[in-house]
Amino acid sequence: MFKTKFSEFRASGEFYTSKLIHRHIGAIAALILISLLSSLSGTPADHTISNCWEGFLWGLADPVISLNCLVGIIAIGLLSSVFVRGAVIARCFVLAAVLGIVIHICQLNFPGTQIAIAISSILFGTMLIMPNQPNFIVLALVGITAGLFQGYANAESIIGAGMIPLLAYILGITLTLFVVAMSAREIGVAIGMREINRILPWKMSIAGFAFCAIGIVFLSNSII
Repeated sequence: MFKTKFSEFRASGEFYTSKLIHRHIGAIAALILISLLSSLSGTPADHTISNCWEGFLWGLADPVISLNCLVGIIAIGLLSSVFVRGAVIARCFVLAAVLGIVIHICQLNFPGTQIAIAISSILFGTMLIMPNQPNFIVLALVGITAGLFQGYANAESIIGAGMIPLLAYILGITLTLFVVAMSAREIGVAIGMREINRILPWKMSIAGFAFCAIGIVFLSNSII
């Protein structure tokens, strides 16, 4: 009887986890669709933020509007799922993006931001394709670098924002980055990124090739 109840409890837990993962996948798929539609519709890169509400909304939207930036966020989340303490990598990425915004506010020059973001997308995609797990330190450094450039690039779109709207913008962008990265991490854990034999699932290889392709397209556009 005890075994039967335990089996039922375990089955219900697995069902709940599977349902939650499907929700994460659906949410990220919706974000990718929004990013594609934004790219096709030509969403303006420069925003005029006049109040806190506009700053918060643009903060939520900016990481999603740019497909190249969104790919980097999803990739860092997936790759961080390989490690037990991989959440630290995702958090460092988010903090680095906020630091990138602050660097832009301080009017420090970061040349070639779009090129750097495209290259980081290619690196993330390559790590997903590789049969062996990436090194923790290497992934953390690449993630921090990508976060700095992404935050700086997002801050370039702000025009004439006051201090309070700017803080609301930072809050919004932090929420989006954290939620997307951690959701991608949960998906990576669920589909077996942390396998004992260190062989990445074929689904991740497909995602890696797609991320590399997106990075190459944006890199060519940035160079031209």
